[in-house]
Amino acid sequence: MQNKGKYYITTAIAYTSGKPHIGNNYEIVLADSIARYKRKDGYNVFFQTGTDEHGQKIELKAAEAGVTPKEFVDNVAKIIKGLCDLLNISYDKFIRTTDKEHEKQVQKIFKRLYDQGDIYKSDYQGLYCTPCESFWTESQLKDGKCPDCGREVKPAKEEAYFFKMSKYANRLIDHINKHPEFIQPVSRKNEMMNNFLIPGLQDLCVSRTSFQWGIPVDFDNRHVVYVWLDALTNYITGIGYDADGNSTDQYKALWPADLHLIGKDIIRFHTIYWPIFLMALGEELPHQIFGHPWLLQNNDKMSKSKGNIMYADDLVTVFGVDAVRYFVLHEMPFENDGSITWDLMVERLNSDLANTLGNLVNRTLSMSNKYFGGIVENRGKVEAVDEELKAIAIGTYDRVEMKMQDLRVADALTEIFNLFKRCNKYIDETEPWILAKDEAKKDRLATVLYNLAESIMIGASVLEPFMPETAAKIAAQFNTTLRDFEATKVFGGYVSGTKVTDTPEILFARLDPKEVDSKVVELVQKQKDQETTDASTDQTAENNPQTEEINIEPKEEITYEEFAKMQFQVGEILSCEAVPKSKKLLCSQVKIGSQVKQIVSGIKAFYTPEEMVGKKVMVLVNLKPAKLAGVLSEGMLLCAEDADGKLALVTPEKPMPAGAEIC
Repeated sequence: MQNKGKYYITTAIAYTSGKPHIGNNYEIVLADSIARYKRKDGYNVFFQTGTDEHGQKIELKAAEAGVTPKEFVDNVAKIIKGLCDLLNISYDKFIRTTDKEHEKQVQKIFKRLYDQGDIYKSDYQGLYCTPCESFWTESQLKDGKCPDCGREVKPAKEEAYFFKMSKYANRLIDHINKHPEFIQPVSRKNEMMNNFLIPGLQDLCVSRTSFQWGIPVDFDNRHVVYVWLDALTNYITGIGYDADGNSTDQYKALWPADLHLIGKDIIRFHTIYWPIFLMALGEELPHQIFGHPWLLQNNDKMSKSKGNIMYADDLVTVFGVDAVRYFVLHEMPFENDGSITWDLMVERLNSDLANTLGNLVNRTLSMSNKYFGGIVENRGKVEAVDEELKAIAIGTYDRVEMKMQDLRVADALTEIFNLFKRCNKYIDETEPWILAKDEAKKDRLATVLYNLAESIMIGASVLEPFMPETAAKIAAQFNTTLRDFEATKVFGGYVSGTKVTDTPEILFARLDPKEVDSKVVELVQKQKDQETTDASTDQTAENNPQTEEINIEPKEEITYEEFAKMQFQVGEILSCEAVPKSKKLLCSQVKIGSQVKQIVSGIKAFYTPEEMVGKKVMVLVNLKPAKLAGVLSEGMLLCAEDADGKLALVTPEKPMPAGAEIC
């Protein structure tokens, strides 16, 4: 096969805040099908994926789980990698942003950009979305919420380093105009140009001081490198980039990337921030960035709060690996969002996989065994009806290649299954069971079965990148090997006289929708049980050290009327900092309904300011304001105290909105 050169493909690296759902996994399956296709087409492919493991959200989740951030991400990264392996992903490199070599290079990149004047220190005051790790201005919000994820944003002010985005904006605009293939689909390019680049770029915050879980800025250790400068550079650090100019031979051979495959929700970071970082480093830009659409559950985004999450391992348990791969690839349009439901999965498996493909293979093998003892032989008894089948078979690769050049993977799969559908029609046209009744037509019957075997093997060979296990099973049952693409363009490659398997394996068994429904009920309940376990507080010695009772001196009884004067509400801590010149006090900005109150608490010995941010707490709201260490306090955070004087904040057992009344 002709060597067509290198092909470096990457995905967005998965954020280790929790187990990804099938909508997240779609991207890795899509990338794998492209990588496998390119390998089979003669390219030297390098396929990189991995995990994004730093940031405030992870620091908070680790604290909630009672483990260190590294322990937390180690566990989640193992889950993410396990799902990749389960889905038969053929990655060449699985990078983690906690890898020491990556962290070292990020520090060097940050220092280089600072030294050359692209990064400077200033103060940031704006609105921050923790899940997206993004700052926003008031004008950028959508209905007062994060424009990317729709969640609430919080006021934030801190010292930070900034990258001069505007310095490179015109150069990037010029590159996009000269390379129309750079951002795909075109709708994504238009969005980036019209909504961000042309109106003008603001300088980008590239460090944080309000949390510690990140790569330290080595010349200013109060700061950690902000997630986007950290995460985006994985595409070069993972293949041997060195900011000092000593990059590896692998990097020199692979860069620039041929395709960055990412979700449409993060395309701004990959088509604006990342190219500008590369320009500042003097590196070439990737050839193409493709922002794929979302896979929705019944036309709605998947989320735990909606209870509509579907996980890859659950789907594989019910349908099998290749059925899941087929579905997520086939059901995703080029630009618009796709939809997945359990019912639709059953329908597709029964119609496309069990009937169109599985039944075709089984019928062909069974008839070969029944009529010729398993020997498939071309006896040259050709009729006009054969020609259309042959033409469709040998033209399948070319039609698939046209679709794959534009990354229209769903359309490519449709072309392959059009061949299998034509094979089924050929059976109806030739009626092998009728031919078998006439001894004089045995040669014609043998030729018909040979044409079917050959067409199936052409289809299976082109199908291999998308459904590798299924293609291999088909080849094994026909006692042959899968072909390279060039060999599928000629009819007659299946060796006449080959004996097929005596006992055909059912590739895809039809499923009873009612049986699947009962399995889904079990899986959903299992999911809920797991989420309940995950959400429960880890009562460790640090958080709840006492199992015995504690008796305290009772206070004077009060009437209900006296108690009713106190107003308790749920508050959400937006920010927190130590009170200067105080060893005990923390000052928190606490959101209570639409208000934000400043509350000073003597809990510095038990909580760091970073641990406080994001917590939901019980607040005595109508306590008369007072000054503590010269700082105004407008309420009280309620705590429990053990026999040793250790404090723990009182928090709601279940998620509650800020401002909910405690009664």
